[in-house]
Amino acid sequence: MFYIYKKIQTYFLAICLCLFCIQFATAQKHETAIKGTIFSNNQTPAEGVTITLKGKNRTTVTNNDGYYEINDLSPETYTLIVSLVGSQDYQQQVIVEKNKIITVDITLSLSNTELNQVVILSNKSAFKTNRVSSSLRLNSPINEIPQNIQVITGKLINDQQIFNMLEGVTRNVSGATRVEHWDNYANITMRGSQVAAFRNGMNISSTWGPLTEDMSMVERIEFVKGPAGFMLANGNPSGFYNVVTKKPSGRNKGEASLTYGSFDMFRATLDLDGKLTKDGKLLYRFNAMAEKKKSYRDFDFNDRYTIAPVLKYLFSDKTAVTLEYTQQYSKVNAIGSNYSFSKEGYADLPRNFTTSEANLDPTDMTERNILAILDHKINDRWKFTAQGSYLNYQQEGMSLWPTGFDPENTAILKRGASVWDVLGKIYVGQAFINGEVQTGAITHKILSGLDLSDKTFYHDFSQTAPLPDLDIYNPVYGNLAVSPIFDRSHRLEDRGVKYQNNYKALYVQDELGFFENTLRLTLAGRYTILKAANYYSGATSNKRFTPRVGLSYSINKNTAAYFVNDQSFNENYGTDWEGKSFNPETGGNIEFGLKRDWLNGKWNSVVSVYQITKNNVLTNDAEHSTGAMQYSRESGQQRTKGLEVDIRGEVFKNLDLIVNYAFTEGKTTKDTDASVIGTQVPGTTKHIHNAWLNYKVDRGTLNGVGLSLGYQYQVKRAPWYISTGDTPGLPDYFRLDGGISYQKNKVTVNVTVNNILDKYLYSGGYYGYSDMYYWQTEAGTNFRLSVGYKF
Repeated sequence: MFYIYKKIQTYFLAICLCLFCIQFATAQKHETAIKGTIFSNNQTPAEGVTITLKGKNRTTVTNNDGYYEINDLSPETYTLIVSLVGSQDYQQQVIVEKNKIITVDITLSLSNTELNQVVILSNKSAFKTNRVSSSLRLNSPINEIPQNIQVITGKLINDQQIFNMLEGVTRNVSGATRVEHWDNYANITMRGSQVAAFRNGMNISSTWGPLTEDMSMVERIEFVKGPAGFMLANGNPSGFYNVVTKKPSGRNKGEASLTYGSFDMFRATLDLDGKLTKDGKLLYRFNAMAEKKKSYRDFDFNDRYTIAPVLKYLFSDKTAVTLEYTQQYSKVNAIGSNYSFSKEGYADLPRNFTTSEANLDPTDMTERNILAILDHKINDRWKFTAQGSYLNYQQEGMSLWPTGFDPENTAILKRGASVWDVLGKIYVGQAFINGEVQTGAITHKILSGLDLSDKTFYHDFSQTAPLPDLDIYNPVYGNLAVSPIFDRSHRLEDRGVKYQNNYKALYVQDELGFFENTLRLTLAGRYTILKAANYYSGATSNKRFTPRVGLSYSINKNTAAYFVNDQSFNENYGTDWEGKSFNPETGGNIEFGLKRDWLNGKWNSVVSVYQITKNNVLTNDAEHSTGAMQYSRESGQQRTKGLEVDIRGEVFKNLDLIVNYAFTEGKTTKDTDASVIGTQVPGTTKHIHNAWLNYKVDRGTLNGVGLSLGYQYQVKRAPWYISTGDTPGLPDYFRLDGGISYQKNKVTVNVTVNNILDKYLYSGGYYGYSDMYYWQTEAGTNFRLSVGYKF
């Protein structure tokens, strides 16, 4: 495996060198060009803004000084376009003459803060961005924030043909991996534990959920590392990912795409964006997706659809209301059918093995989410935001898990099925104010707000049914007369196990800027009241104040060093063997980092070192666990420390690159099972190295052609669930993907090939209670062909 890794790395270097040579060899003296600087209304350089030549395949992004340049132009009349949100795009005609450089400076009627949304709209043109979304509530550029924040832009999502959170999202962030899943939600691990799932700045995590977001409704994904709970909501000390959904831009435009792929995958998407009234006060966005696909695994399938209408009404230039409704539906094979089992060890069976049957009833999952946002601009320095969300998740189906192997014949698997119905309701309410004040020579960026959440989930997995035994080495299917029938005559609320967690919190943050804002001190605190309730033990309540201190220093305009010390205080979902709710989990993070923009903002690098300690971690309760009934108990402790490196952006003209590396050392320091102490934290990977490059030709015969290549490499992986101290680790992981694209006017064609080397890839673990190995395989070599049209 190390040989393959070195070989691919050599290929990567060779490709980069070759592209550089092509670029150098074809370079000419740029004598026919358009250049200039973009400013905000207060004459601040507008970095990260996209400039497009209308009707041409030419786009560029302003650097940290707001400067842009478009070279190698033919003499003719061009139209420059700056894409704005909530208003008409800025357009300006420019007459270009041969061997002349035309300077066009543009001043936008937007403040520096309002430019955030313009920059986000530009994501479809760049791998790198300088700004976080408004849902993170931070008005500073990423380089000035004392936190490691990695943004996956819309451009990157489209380039890699990522269709949902279960796919290759994590390859773009150092140290992030997706471990096993149940076809419905993303289980993403980073810095030693599963990270919380946020949507538009609101925590929607639960024990099993939310339903994985389809990328058709996603504008960008922001990975925030470290607790940062004061910012948005309660969060894991390892961090969270924030999915930002598409909102109206105020531009009349649309896009449709069709995809065909391996395993009879058919997918269609539609994105409509524009104004519903002539005065431009009522805006809309509508996204829809439908998908049908089979699988490399027998009897497996996934049929999905998503609809996401959004309305935004501009009462004035200061006040706006946004209403968003999202509905996602997924029908899959019985959950758990993607597992393989063996007494002998991992990878003992072909990747298409399944424990399912052709006539098993499917599992249906539906998620409905309503979001309302009120934005009010008090003045040029202060803004008030109130938002509320209601999420309803319903699941009806079954899960598969065997009781073990026949003691007389270890090839015979004792299959079993159980009902798995879910009803989940999540209410989130938030109100916050942010703005700036000046006291003498010190600037203050202040954020303060109220955060409320209530999560109630009902799960019924109490009814079980046997399935015919299966010889795993010579499986014969079709011996199941009918699918198991479960009693659903009572409401799920009356037959399911109830989990309820809610919290109320107040928080305040002040970012103090000294010496013309070259030195920034962040002081923040959050007071949280957590409550948990269930049928058995009633309600429990816990309170805590969690402080945060951050320091960021700009060594120069492109380089900043930071330090942060923050704490976390969040829910422990579920109950113990007596049905009692768990006390909260607490944690702390100490981190140092260095951020730098290169080529004045074309690409960026972040290096960080950290140590995270988590207390009251749930551990296995071996004393009360039997067979399929596994319980947890409190009092565990885990300590994770590591080094992370992220590089992203345009390293030289037309070559975008994502490279990241993470060293993660996570160990269990306390546990009721002494054999587990000192072992690797479940779900962690010691070394992770990812890369993705994309080269685009923007002139000549091959104008519009793009080439992509990327790999994922993981070493010393631990299973996400460890039942005993001697649970064996997982083998190293290497996956190579690539693609080719072509853009001509309004049409885009993209072909992506995944797992080019056709490696047998999987994740899993050892299940000590039944003395067997289990794992989930990935598909072999597979492709996707997408055709998109913009109108």
